[in-house]
Amino acid sequence: MVTAAPRRRTQAERRARTRSALLEAAARAFSRDGYSAVKLDRIAAEAGYTRGALYHLFRNKEELALAVVAWVEETWWVEVGRFLRDNDDPAAALIATARAHAVYCRRDIARVHMVLSIEFSGQDHPVGKTIDEVARRLVTESARVITAGRRRGSIPPGASPSVVALAYMGAIEGVVINLAGRAPFDEVLAEQAARGVLGLPLAASKRRTN
Repeated sequence: MVTAAPRRRTQAERRARTRSALLEAAARAFSRDGYSAVKLDRIAAEAGYTRGALYHLFRNKEELALAVVAWVEETWWVEVGRFLRDNDDPAAALIATARAHAVYCRRDIARVHMVLSIEFSGQDHPVGKTIDEVARRLVTESARVITAGRRRGSIPPGASPSVVALAYMGAIEGVVINLAGRAPFDEVLAEQAARGVLGLPLAASKRRTN
């Protein structure tokens, strides 16, 4: 029996595969070492490519870091942020987001925004500015969901939605950073932190009975 030869990848497909591998390797490197200490040749080697291949796609470290920030944000919205767009139950959407964020942060690329944000804090740098914009978009979307929940009565009144959104993100981020992927406690406690900030009771199955 004659079998068909495997289809050869197009140039665009090869370029996309190379870019994805370099972005993931860079995200791990920035998460681990920060921006200043990262060496581009090491990123290329970890991804399985040459430094020339990296420079063919990214002009310099700054452009690579900006691409990493955008890529991590995109993957976060696909895996986690999609829960925020559940308009049927805003309170449940925020809880699901908190739990999904804890799961997402078990990956070795997840700390890149936090690490770079700290490194560029107070500096007038494109990478720091971009991360601040990412955070503002997330807080804005969280505040929108909190507002919707209050209108429906599933989230109690309190401080302004923008203030609560900041506290909500800070609380779940603090949990997952300090627990460093200790499943399943990271996910459970992220939910409890979110419930506390939002003014929601603990789930019945998680209340103490003694």
